[in-house]
Amino acid sequence: MNKYQTKKTLLALCAAVGLGGCGSLDIGDLNNPSLDEFRDNPTVSGVNSASTGLLLGHRAGVSAPNGYVAQLGVIGREAYVFDPADPRAIDEMLGPVMDPGAAAFGGNYWTGPYANIRNANTLLAALEKVAGLSDAQKEGVRGFAKTMQALDFLVVINTRDTQGAPIDVDRPLGADLAPIEGKAEVFAHIAGLLDTAAGHLDNAGGSFSFRLSTGFNGFDTPATFRTFNRAVRARVAVYMGRNEDALTALSQSFIASNAPAEDGAKAAALASLNIGVYHVFRAASGDADNGLLATTVFAHPSIATDAETAGATVDDRVTRKTVKLNAPVSAADGKLTTDLRFTLYTSADAPVPIIRNEELILLRAEANIGLGQIGPAVDDLNYIRTRSGRLPARADITAENALDELLKQKRYSLMFEGGHRWIDMRRYGKLDELPRNLDPNVPPHAFFPIPVAEVNGRQ
Repeated sequence: MNKYQTKKTLLALCAAVGLGGCGSLDIGDLNNPSLDEFRDNPTVSGVNSASTGLLLGHRAGVSAPNGYVAQLGVIGREAYVFDPADPRAIDEMLGPVMDPGAAAFGGNYWTGPYANIRNANTLLAALEKVAGLSDAQKEGVRGFAKTMQALDFLVVINTRDTQGAPIDVDRPLGADLAPIEGKAEVFAHIAGLLDTAAGHLDNAGGSFSFRLSTGFNGFDTPATFRTFNRAVRARVAVYMGRNEDALTALSQSFIASNAPAEDGAKAAALASLNIGVYHVFRAASGDADNGLLATTVFAHPSIATDAETAGATVDDRVTRKTVKLNAPVSAADGKLTTDLRFTLYTSADAPVPIIRNEELILLRAEANIGLGQIGPAVDDLNYIRTRSGRLPARADITAENALDELLKQKRYSLMFEGGHRWIDMRRYGKLDELPRNLDPNVPPHAFFPIPVAEVNGRQ
């Protein structure tokens, strides 16, 4: 892997940590330290800056029109990207083959996440030599860095699925390439990182030595960050089919389901569901903006046509998150048409969720369905229906239809936030239920290919 064998300065990771998108962070001048300097003679300011830099590394590529949310949204039939300058946004995402040599498309979500994982390993090694940080502060860095590594590994396996991925990536420069492990082994590694990180956070004292972005407001101490760690752990446990583990992690997370459902409490209910951790952006020189409101990004028409109605009222998530265009737009010689645009992201500064309370409630429902505990699952599904969808509660949810109801609620609650629709339909063997608008003979992609450079490096 070239990414393992190229020496890079930490400047690429840390130069932007003072940007407003990360909460007006104030980090001292590192005087452009090299990787070797940082490893051998780390400073407190360098460690703190590198810690914050992991947020920027994980954020990279999330919100571009050809980034994680958009591309997974296209494959999952949540979105279209009609970019006349680059037809791959249609041809690869909806066509028969993704090019493993194209870093912006089929080969995406590999080099970036692994570079950030490698940077975290470098930070963890430097932490053993730095003077000036207390043991508790070092534990805070460890807990944070390993949580971020877990999130980056999750990006890789979410996009590669049964193709697997390397996990032994902390090898010396020039060593043999790490083997590609199976999906189950990758998920076990992610779960282990999160659990180990939680242990570090337990011993991290009352505050971090570094600054987190404003997207972590309310989750910026070791104790509150740990609830975020447990929320991600619950998602991973559900993906692994470890439903008891998911319920345990959820009980230690920030899950809350006590907002009233009355019309007058709508704003409070939505505020409760939106509590969580976010990627933040700033439309300013030197920082990244949220590109998901680009004029080339549209909502898939099935969002509206499949939506549930209550009398004359459509699911509130459709009217909150999309808007009808004055006239339909088309691409691919008229094969693809939509009259919907997203309103989720209203400005270039709009945050993108990493994980929210609404997802946690649905994960609890999913875990209970997996355990055959339909009563508690129904409670959570109806909570989401009434608070987020503004739909009436259902009295007819049973073991036979609970999964379909769950997938519908996840579809509309987590719409265009992080590829959830594609990931969920794949996990339950339902990809063939997604529309085939471009070519009826071409099923939705089940995974991104492993990049050709990675394959060639093993020959």
